[in-house]
Amino acid sequence: MSLWLRSCQRCGLNNNTVVRMRFYCPRRTRSKLQLTTGGTRRCSTVQVQVQGEVRVRFAPSPTGFLHLGGLRTALYNYIFAKKYGGSFILRLEDTDQSRLVPGAADSIEDMLEWAGIPPDESPRRGGPVGPYLQSQRLDLYSETALQLVKSGHAYYCFCSPQRLELLKKEALRTGQTPRYDNRCRHLRADQVHEKLANEVPHVIRFRLEVGVEPFQDLIFGWNRHEVAEVEGDPVVIKADGFPTYHLANIVDDHYMKISHVLRGSEWLISTSKHLLMYRALGWQPPTFGHLPLLMNKDGTKLSKRQGDIFIQSFQRDGVLPAALLDITTNCGSGFNTNRMGRRIDELISEFNPSKITTHSALLDLDKLPEFNRNHLQQQIEDEEQCLLLIKDLQGQIKQTYAAEIQDKDVLHEEYIRRVLFFRKGHISSLKELLSPNYSYLWVRPSFSSQQVAALTAEARHIASLVLRLVEEQGGELAVDQLNKDLKTLAKQAKATKYTEVMKLLRLALSGLQKGPSVAELMVSLGPAEIIHRLQKLLKLPETS
Repeated sequence: MSLWLRSCQRCGLNNNTVVRMRFYCPRRTRSKLQLTTGGTRRCSTVQVQVQGEVRVRFAPSPTGFLHLGGLRTALYNYIFAKKYGGSFILRLEDTDQSRLVPGAADSIEDMLEWAGIPPDESPRRGGPVGPYLQSQRLDLYSETALQLVKSGHAYYCFCSPQRLELLKKEALRTGQTPRYDNRCRHLRADQVHEKLANEVPHVIRFRLEVGVEPFQDLIFGWNRHEVAEVEGDPVVIKADGFPTYHLANIVDDHYMKISHVLRGSEWLISTSKHLLMYRALGWQPPTFGHLPLLMNKDGTKLSKRQGDIFIQSFQRDGVLPAALLDITTNCGSGFNTNRMGRRIDELISEFNPSKITTHSALLDLDKLPEFNRNHLQQQIEDEEQCLLLIKDLQGQIKQTYAAEIQDKDVLHEEYIRRVLFFRKGHISSLKELLSPNYSYLWVRPSFSSQQVAALTAEARHIASLVLRLVEEQGGELAVDQLNKDLKTLAKQAKATKYTEVMKLLRLALSGLQKGPSVAELMVSLGPAEIIHRLQKLLKLPETS
């Protein structure tokens, strides 16, 4: 298997560095990438071989609930895995114990399953390389950190929080970026032993070294960030014994045999740091691909403070999982073409990693109802999916109108199926069918004799004509034929115009003054329910 991708978008190399590498171009000619002083870039297309088992992971922190940005990262990982016959792993990075949100861990997996992108391995499902909660893997991180200390790639740091805060304040005062000054990397061995013996609080820091090698990102091309020149040595084990992200993620990726890391572009600058750790441990790093950010349509960053970006809120509002996946991929890149209405199997088959661009994806949630309408129509037209919708709607109807339903026939499968087919393309979600505008479908409407009298004095006569028409149809009602028959029927009224006849029938059948055509109302309700509702007109006294 192979992926085609662009190769030289932003490298991050020093201006005095020249790197020459050879690749195979899809035109079967050898081409060079040369980065020189002044930023000369010659772009080429690189064929990246995907060899062996593909294993990708989605590794959120349960310090909050799953939101759209996280869902999109999980989705691209899922699609990538399924495209290349691999595995999609959910790993929960719960090492920041002070910020954990109760219920968030379970909710994240619930939402992935709801969205139709369930993990192959996870805390809930288990798997061969678990546990999949970082808080249950602490011994592994400690062993790795000690290995780095013994090899000289890490060291104990005894600086107090007060000293670190003073360093930060001084840097800010002088207009510099706060960074650790690496003081403890220069301690003698005897000083370290003495402090450890006296149980002085400490962390373990990784020793950043100059000489970062460039790496090829699947999306951003060749990159290199000389982190030792701009950062202090990072903490890898905190004072409480828990690892930081920088250590835990590479340890887990290594032992979980992750082949490709697809994560947000905000981690791009940290990758060189992580590669230094891989090199220090003698491990082969995975292939990296950094996904561009998902942003609001005006270019502002999605914020967790926007309550409507959490997946649970979309689920609560009746958004279909397929529509949510469709809109988050449609606004971005990674596909040969963009079109509305793609299901997950189509997203997988049409996925092309080389088409993922570096610019941010602008999400227009105002278009979500249109996407939902499209996918709802698809599901109504699919027999298996339609049955699921019917069962879902049955439950919602009982919950919303339990005490008001006069006839349980409105809960029957065939009745609800008929309603769905006549409303497909008109509604954006099942929840719309539970709104007051559609309550007539489940509850017989009420109307007054004054409302009827305002329309016509021939209500009983018109009702009799319609009832006879329904009986003559023999239970087989069709919209086109009913439209013709109702026009003919209206001519039999002595002093009531066609428009008033339609208003009367609409009032009796739905209690509303506007909505679907009367013919559509009749077909949706069916002969038995039409008869029930029009009989009320027969009981009204005729007026002159």
